[in-house]
Amino acid sequence: MDKENHSVVTEFIFMGITQDPQLQIIFFVVFLLVYLVNTVGNVSMITLIITDTQVHTPMYFFLCNLSFVDLGYSSAIAPRTLADFLAKHKIISFSSYATQSAFFVGFVDAECYVLAAMTYDRFVAICRPLHYSTLMCKQDCLALVLGSDLAGLVILVAHTSLTFSLSYCGSSIINHFCEIPLLLALSCSDTYISEILLFSVCGFIEFSTILIFISYAFILITIIRMRSAQGRLKAFSTCGSHLTGVTLFYGTVMFMYLRPTSSYFLDQDKWASVFYTVIIPMLIPLIYSLQNKDVKAAFKNLIRKKPQ
Repeated sequence: MDKENHSVVTEFIFMGITQDPQLQIIFFVVFLLVYLVNTVGNVSMITLIITDTQVHTPMYFFLCNLSFVDLGYSSAIAPRTLADFLAKHKIISFSSYATQSAFFVGFVDAECYVLAAMTYDRFVAICRPLHYSTLMCKQDCLALVLGSDLAGLVILVAHTSLTFSLSYCGSSIINHFCEIPLLLALSCSDTYISEILLFSVCGFIEFSTILIFISYAFILITIIRMRSAQGRLKAFSTCGSHLTGVTLFYGTVMFMYLRPTSSYFLDQDKWASVFYTVIIPMLIPLIYSLQNKDVKAAFKNLIRKKPQ
């Protein structure tokens, strides 16, 4: 498309969830409460795992990093969303939008790989218990976390450099949040390479999701074969929390990204974005704390300020 026939976009306009002033106030209060619960929950989870020696195990090391990533990608979105609820003109500069998108994409992709690392931890713990201390030593756990962060960083740089090197000379209206597919739909450049990259990354994430559920199939078989009812209950408890988080997160992410850009700008996409950018980060610490006795005990020790 000829750029000379269009004005170059230097800023974007957010449409937001609603244009109704009264509903905007209601949504502001609701989102603020959710974000506060999200922040307090994840910060508390990180604090108790770091300070309580009883939970210094690989599973909680991954959970600590998961809480950090949850806090990161929700914080890339929530503050701006809260501000837009109260702003008369919801305008964001091109550079600010690029920065926000970069942090969001990086943290979301890192979360995918942290969840996969947590699945591997559960697989080894239940299916290969005799080799657990060898396979999940400190060096290996650190390597998995650093690998997840590095993968997120590489994808961050690739997506950001490709997406924001495109020309935007058409519409400047963004339906909701800083989703890369929504941005590609606004470009007047050829987005073929960017879309291939997007689908390749999502395909790899989908492949990792398949591996996660295959791992859980083996985990389930192993649990069923356990002779101890107490052992089965404990295994189901720890795996149930993680599987719930994986299903919620991967389900909404794949719904958002594994589609052609022509199918975006639908109202349901707004609520899918809200769910996995705001709601899921709040639910993750609640899911793990409510179903885990060790986390509950650590929280009690943290509140009572008892030395470990």
